[in-house]
Amino acid sequence: MDVAQNKFRDFLHQRQLKYTTERRAILQSAQQLARPFEAEELLLLLRQMNCRASRATVYRTLKHLVAAQLLKPVLFRSGRQCYYDYVGDGVGHDHLVDMESGEILAFLNDEVVKLRNRIAKKMGFTAVSHRFQIVGQRVKDGEPSTKS
Repeated sequence: MDVAQNKFRDFLHQRQLKYTTERRAILQSAQQLARPFEAEELLLLLRQMNCRASRATVYRTLKHLVAAQLLKPVLFRSGRQCYYDYVGDGVGHDHLVDMESGEILAFLNDEVVKLRNRIAKKMGFTAVSHRFQIVGQRVKDGEPSTKS
């Protein structure tokens, strides 16, 4: 059993909840997606895997995974849709959202973390986490890019 599974099992045990095969499948599927996902997308994936988790179980388990700090809710597209992002591995990342296609690209950038830490320190804080999202349009071949 990996670290995230142990953490989730302990989290549920502290709340006198069971670590069921459905909850384990939900966690494992979230880990394997390795990108932001919607609850309904996860439900479809589970059904394709012949997992018998109900819609209610998926939504409740997602809330538990957020509370256990294994997932974080992420809002895209003007905050109308909620996605979940697996963060149990402790490796933070940020997102670039394509306005036209809705594609969400995760990226890592040490400069973002350094800037976050400098700002927090300047204001008398220690940064623990952050959310950074860029919304943009792809530059088409032959089009000049706007530089700022």
